[in-house]
Amino acid sequence: MAYAENAPPEVAIEDIVVTANRVESLASKTPTALSVLTSDNLRDQGISDPTRLADAAPSLSVDRVNGNGLQITIRGVTSADVSEKGDPSAAFLSDGVYIARPQAQETSLFDLERVEVLRGPQGTLYGRNTTAGLINAVSARPKPEFQASADITYGNYDTVHASGMINLPVGDSVAVRAAVNYNRRDSYILKGASAPSLNPGKDDLSFRLGAKFDFGESVRLYVKGDYSTMKGNPTTGVALANFYQMPILGPAPGQRGATPVYRSGRSSSEYRTLGYTQGSKATSDNDTWGLMGELEVDLSDSITATYVGSYREFTRDEVQRGYVGRLLFGPFAGQYPLNATFEGDYKQQSHELRFAYNSDRLKAQAGVYYFREESGVDFLLFGTRFFQPGQRGYIYGFSQHPTISKTLGFFGQGTFSVTDTLRLTAGIRHTSDDKSRLGNTINHANLTDPLDYSTGVQPGTTNPGSPATGFQPVRDSLNNASVSYSKVTWKVGVDYDLTPDTLLYGSVSTGYKAGGFNEGCLAGQTNCNLAAPSKDLFYKPETLTSYEIGIKANLSRAVRLSANYFHYDYSNLQLSQIDATYCGGPCLVIKNAGKAKIDGVEMETTLQPTRRNRFSFAAVWMNARYTSYQVAPGVEFKGEKLDRSPTWTASAGYEYTLPIGEGSLVAGVRTRISDSYHLISTGLRGFFRQPSYTKTDLLLTYNSSGDRFYVQGYVKNIEDNITLGSTSLSANFPNFTDGSAFVGDPRTYGLRIGVKF
Repeated sequence: MAYAENAPPEVAIEDIVVTANRVESLASKTPTALSVLTSDNLRDQGISDPTRLADAAPSLSVDRVNGNGLQITIRGVTSADVSEKGDPSAAFLSDGVYIARPQAQETSLFDLERVEVLRGPQGTLYGRNTTAGLINAVSARPKPEFQASADITYGNYDTVHASGMINLPVGDSVAVRAAVNYNRRDSYILKGASAPSLNPGKDDLSFRLGAKFDFGESVRLYVKGDYSTMKGNPTTGVALANFYQMPILGPAPGQRGATPVYRSGRSSSEYRTLGYTQGSKATSDNDTWGLMGELEVDLSDSITATYVGSYREFTRDEVQRGYVGRLLFGPFAGQYPLNATFEGDYKQQSHELRFAYNSDRLKAQAGVYYFREESGVDFLLFGTRFFQPGQRGYIYGFSQHPTISKTLGFFGQGTFSVTDTLRLTAGIRHTSDDKSRLGNTINHANLTDPLDYSTGVQPGTTNPGSPATGFQPVRDSLNNASVSYSKVTWKVGVDYDLTPDTLLYGSVSTGYKAGGFNEGCLAGQTNCNLAAPSKDLFYKPETLTSYEIGIKANLSRAVRLSANYFHYDYSNLQLSQIDATYCGGPCLVIKNAGKAKIDGVEMETTLQPTRRNRFSFAAVWMNARYTSYQVAPGVEFKGEKLDRSPTWTASAGYEYTLPIGEGSLVAGVRTRISDSYHLISTGLRGFFRQPSYTKTDLLLTYNSSGDRFYVQGYVKNIEDNITLGSTSLSANFPNFTDGSAFVGDPRTYGLRIGVKF
């Protein structure tokens, strides 16, 4: 039945059940800063992979990094170390299980119950690598009724995205749910003069199978298995010169460099064109699989024990083609190519046992968490030895077998109701981290004949160091290191029901991310040809103290508002740069930046004045700056802003629902506005500035009676604005005119069709 244009909504704006505090609670009653997207939100906003989450959650940025997976930034805090020894500042979880490898995180978001984005340190309940916050993708669990659905999307860039699900009850106590997803598209990078095709940019296939068992009223078990193949062309970067007028020479020692001039007014295609010829096609053939189980046992009416265990493997097999840049002067002027192979095997396991107590006055939980990841990687770089011009060829790389990371944490947190409206929360966690690595840095130079990689000797050569062969001896250098760190993190908080529909809250909490080591070895160690001072080989843990106050209010059945203010004090913030000072080649180096402070205000509101009209708005003001950061001797970046931390960002959306018979037509528009931000270049001792921009999405959806099927047309990023996600430019070779730029998605459009049974 049609309803009047100005009729008030019959139900209040939907509240969502979340597990942000490891127990179920309503989002509006959870005293922490979070954003929640349900499966309907994901569909209606066209969010099919994690990079799109930034369109819907404030203070969040999710970027692709050099074909190396995702870099998550929350409230201006991030980490670019996506290597086997690195840790992110923001964690990515699937059903509460930490996914260690950023390369394994960019799988499609399909058949989900919801996605929770928690902002701020989660050092008590989640612990590991959550100084910035976390993203938790929660799968749809099996239900005791028959369900089935199918969706298919076709769009520009020859995009095909198809998914299907079937849910089956088996008797009264068992249900199973199976889902499949296929996601394929052409590359967003245009090949220009490059002969080999860059397509497909993505070619992923994923499966998930889950089962839920109810053993009486007090024992519940959920098990899940998943498998994904992730193929395609890993070329995701273009020359920095597409975006900036690059200087010919870097800054003099002890001086800051000039900020490169942004090339405004270029078309989307000009920004995204590769601009150099690849000798052959780059390929990626990765896969990941995992098993997890969650067992809940009610030990009494007030005590529940929960065990969550997981085992995962990730295999990485990639061939990348590219070049570093062009040297414009001297006898070695010209293009310097880089071709790389990467083979890696990663195995992780995690176990968590926690006990929850629930009474009228006290809600508490305590537990233990263990995580272990072991990896073996072989990375080889082939090409002209640009870091020592004049040597005509080289093979350079890392062979690490194994790298091991272990975490053991003990935690507890409780909330006591002083009155019916006032609650106090306190939590504590002790975390121990151990990291180790065994391996070598490989360095071969002046190759004139093929090399036998198993022996490091050219075929037919009895003396590999003979000048007649033009081949220097193999220079493998020890690359072993180990570190151990531990830290106690804590949280105290208070929340108060100002009215039954208005929650005030405040907290002080701490966060911690373990330190680690860079490539290289210490002088004096056996076979250490690439010696580094201990201050460069090792970096310290990143720590944080966070202060936050906020409000969540249902001002009426049609208006919901949340707002918060936060202040961060960071010490030993871990930042990355490309360096070759002691690793012998272009490697990612982590250094501690000293200190940083972040102040911010976030606000989100949803208004539904009538059943036909729905508005949403979010705004963020943030002042994220270094208070101590010596990027090079004599060069201080104190007062400069952190990467990806615009002063202002905002988003606004509007939906209009038009009844058509028993169905409806929903027209929606959503725009994201960002102030300018910059990315630090330690090579230039300056910044790459991304100008302010807008990105606007349009969606038109027809929903049939009972939501049995839908048809949706969409356009995302109507403006076709190409934004900078990350850069790569060596600190040692600033006289190269081109580094690499990795960019956001261009304009996309297409048609989706879905059906439910």
